[in-house]
Amino acid sequence: MHLANIFTIIIAAVFVNNFVLMRFLGLCPFVGVSKKIETSVGMGFAVMFCMTLAGIVTWLCNKYILVRFNIEYLQTIMFILVIASLVQFVELFMKKFLPALYQALGIFLPLITTNCAVLGVSILNIDQGYNLVETIINSVAVAVGFTLALVLMAGMREKLELADIPVSFRGAGIVFITAGLLSLAFMGFIGIL
Repeated sequence: MHLANIFTIIIAAVFVNNFVLMRFLGLCPFVGVSKKIETSVGMGFAVMFCMTLAGIVTWLCNKYILVRFNIEYLQTIMFILVIASLVQFVELFMKKFLPALYQALGIFLPLITTNCAVLGVSILNIDQGYNLVETIINSVAVAVGFTLALVLMAGMREKLELADIPVSFRGAGIVFITAGLLSLAFMGFIGIL
């Protein structure tokens, strides 16, 4: 694998094809968790851990179960079951053996089970034909891009709390306008690759 290929995967996943701002996956945590920077960072790290682990496990399941037995049509169902089971297993493991980390992640771990970005990266890794190393790199880079979008939105929302916003735009209205403008800003990265 060439260094240029790794660099391309990382830049594409973080900026050019950002899951939240360009592919519109994972919008529920993007809107719901992005009120404070601290919670956004916590959610970002939890997603990074689970997305990378899910990418690896789903790639292995696809290669050694679905492809081997010629049942690729069960990919989505299997990936959903694997991701849900994996997140629950990680939650139980952390609760028993890493209670401090479990307390730090709090409600974020169960929320990841329903985050469509985790399923999206697993399917994208297979569709792009990535090998295991490329899958790991892409999964981490997508999670970094997800975290970047969350933290940027949280920073803007904290500033918006102090802004004089017209009544009709307060609440969800200004959040979606800000998200749209942030998405337009990320469209500027399309020409990089």
